[in-house]
Parts: sequence; C-alpha cells; structure tokens
Amino acid sequence: MSGLGKTIGRAAAVTAAVGIAGFGYASVIERNWFRLRHYEMPLLPEGARRLRVLHLSDTHLTPGRRMLLDWIRGLDDYRPDLVVNTGDSLAHPDAVEPFIDALGPLLDRPGAFVFGSNDLYSPRLKNPARYLWRDSKTDYGERSVPDLPWEDLGAAMSASGWLDLNNSTGHLKAGGLDIAFGGVHDSHIDLDRYDDIAGPANPTADLRLGVLHSPEPANLDRFVADGYQLLLTGHTHGGQVCMPFYGTLVTNCGIDRKRAWGLNRYGDAWLHVSGGLGTSPYAPVRFCCRPEASLIDLVARG
Repeated sequence: MSGLGKTIGRAAAVTAAVGIAGFGYASVIERNWFRLRHYEMPLLPEGARRLRVLHLSDTHLTPGRRMLLDWIRGLDDYRPDLVVNTGDSLAHPDAVEPFIDALGPLLDRPGAFVFGSNDLYSPRLKNPARYLWRDSKTDYGERSVPDLPWEDLGAAMSASGWLDLNNSTGHLKAGGLDIAFGGVHDSHIDLDRYDDIAGPANPTADLRLGVLHSPEPANLDRFVADGYQLLLTGHTHGGQVCMPFYGTLVTNCGIDRKRAWGLNRYGDAWLHVSGGLGTSPYAPVRFCCRPEASLIDLVARG
C-alpha cells in the first residue's frame, strides 16, 4: 500500500473511531444525563408569595427507561406548587402506567396538561437527517387513527385533578393564587383550535398561563394578544443534536432557532420552551443538549 493509501486508511479509521465514540456518548451518557433548570422571574402581583412551577415535556417514554422514570419520581422533592406537562409523554403502548407511577405524588399537586403528536401516534423508523431540511409534520398525513392510549393517559391525569387544556380553558388555585389557563392541542398534527378558547384571559386572575405543545408563532401570537403572561411549550427537544458554539440546528416547527429552548421574551409575554426529557426510541441520542425539566420560580413584581 502506498504512503498516501496508508494515510487515507488511518484517517478513515480515526474518523470511524471518533464517530463511534460520539454516538456512544450521545446515546448512553448525555441521553441519560438529566438536569433540572432553574429560573426566577417577577411576574406575580405585589405582595404575592413565590409560586414554583414544574414544567415537564417530551418524555417519549418506553417502559424500560428506568433511569428516566426514577429521575422523574424524585422531582416531587422540590415541592412545586404547580405542575405543567406539555405533551409527548408516550412512545409505547405500555408506557401509560409507568409514566403515571413515576409522576407519583406530583399528581397530588395542582397540574395541567396538553397532548403532543406522540401521545397519539407511535414513533416510526425514519431518517432523522430529514429534519435538516423539513419538519416532521407531513409524516402524520397518512395516519388518521391514533395507535397509542392517549385517552388512558388523559384520564389518569384528569382523575388526579389536573386540567385537560387541549383546546380548553380553566382555573386552578395553586400556592394561594388564582391562575387562569388557556391551552391548545398539538398544531403539529393540526388539532389546535385556538378559536375554541379565543378571547381575553381573565384579567382578575393573579396569573395567566398559556399551555401548548408546539411553539408555533401563529398560536403564540394569539395567546399574547389575549393577555396570557407566561407561555409553556415543548416539542423542539432544544434541537436534540446541537453544535458547540452554534447551538440548535433545527426546531422542527416555526419558532426561531434562538428560542428553541429556555426562557425568553415573546412580545408582551414570557415564553418557556422546554428542551424535554426524552427522544424517539429510533433516534436515541442527544448531543450538547442534555435532557431537562424546569423549575420556574415566579415572584412578586417590584
């Protein structure tokens, strides 16, 4: 073999080794390296005590994810006043029972939820690189009948007193505060019906929360126009595979790349996009984008 051939061979071997090591890190280490983000923001009326909101999203649970289930089970130790689940909890027909079991005592706290597409439709094997040039919305066009037990999931959370906010509004008392909610079903599968909840949010409430799975600007704009102060959403996985010094590559929806995760201003409201806790079982990797839930401490203004 010529010197050039040996050099090319060594380069190919190094590249393959780096690729294998990177996949191993992304699928074994970072995918299970859960973190809890903390935020504090002055959003409550003067004199109100702190309200701690736990935001969960995009668990994409399969029954065997023991590390993830145990981590979720420990979140009650942070004593949230309110729990909000913004969908895509399931990735398997047998995931409802372990998910509800993992929530455990969190279900005894005030809570609210919406569904994502993967609460209704099971994941399918596909080339994840397609997300670089299109989102996954068209993948659901031929799937008219849900094949996951979303009704059982919703019934279990509703039975604990959590608000079902799929194209619905409601009120809860949490932390001594009156909270007005509005929510829509997942726009990613064209089940959002903002017209069903349109109109000003209750101006006498201590807090007005908008809840949705996918942060599509068309819906976000309407929540803001109706006076919701904090919008909670997920879906993006924070990009799931991000590049150092660049960040999120794609959002798989209409939100801009810089607001693919975290707490940001959105018009007159605040927007929190959760990076989510899981992945599709057919794309079990995270890179520079650790799985997460968030604690948002809301405190009094001024």
